[in-house]
Amino acid sequence: MRKIIIDTDTGSDDAVAILMAMFSEEIEVCAITTVSGNCHLEQATKNCLQTLEIANTYYPPVYKGSHKPLFRDLFTAKGVHGEDGMGDQSLIHPTIKHHDGHAVDKILELIKKYPYEIEIITLGPLTNIAKAILLDKDTMSQVKQIYSMGTSGLGPGNCTPVSEFNVYVDAESYKVLLESGIPMTIIGFDICLGDSALQRKEIDLLMESENKTAHFAIQCNQRLYQYNLENTGQEFIDLPDPIAMGVLLWPEIVEKELKTHAKVMTNQDETYGQVIFYGDKRLVLANQYQSLDKNVSLVTKINHALFKTKLINILKNSQKNST
Repeated sequence: MRKIIIDTDTGSDDAVAILMAMFSEEIEVCAITTVSGNCHLEQATKNCLQTLEIANTYYPPVYKGSHKPLFRDLFTAKGVHGEDGMGDQSLIHPTIKHHDGHAVDKILELIKKYPYEIEIITLGPLTNIAKAILLDKDTMSQVKQIYSMGTSGLGPGNCTPVSEFNVYVDAESYKVLLESGIPMTIIGFDICLGDSALQRKEIDLLMESENKTAHFAIQCNQRLYQYNLENTGQEFIDLPDPIAMGVLLWPEIVEKELKTHAKVMTNQDETYGQVIFYGDKRLVLANQYQSLDKNVSLVTKINHALFKTKLINILKNSQKNST
């Protein structure tokens, strides 16, 4: 069985991704590590614990990690996900507790225990992962694969015109990972919109299912739904982190990938957090980039319908698998 670590800044879409993992029979979640991003570390940890209680399957240890980026002040997404990161719906009242120990130490311990077996999926800023690499690069080189929900892919940013939130919060940490040599799959924000998002009829379908897990998945995303309605005039819930989890769980949803060199900008304010992919052969100077190592695999297209069918099924049928 595949062994997974989830690193998360548990906002509302992270919660849905965690639910997907907890109901999957194909993986074992060995640990969940939390980081500041969508909300502050303490809140992200509470949100994670509450999500595990809602799933009510098994309880992997939850470890708190970094409370701020490597060098910058923390920037949160409370305008998108609410003050509590979960839509401010008074949903967060966990009774279980996080485990003692720091996330970075526990990540390294698990990799040493299971060399070349651990896969890590990062749903927030990369601060914990960067610290682990900086602390013990040899051990981190034994990670089997990292799946990163981050970057704007081949499209525009959602935080600045060119940068995506998870990278923008701590681009220096993203740089550490890109330069580490660890096998890495990137799921960019560009493939998480449009047909990938839950539309009104799909939202209603989950709410009408009389399944508490499905209800929770929609309720915690109410602020995100309102944010999208206010800013676009359209009714939808985009789910970047569940799509990243879907790529990990269901490789068959991936239709196109680009193996390429990726570089993150960390200097100029206007481009801070932008990730450049050097994979387009149409570039006038393409020959200059051919010698660059292909350090990432960028998912550029998924089967939207298959992803949403699998997502809705796993949420609607989740109580059948709960303890």
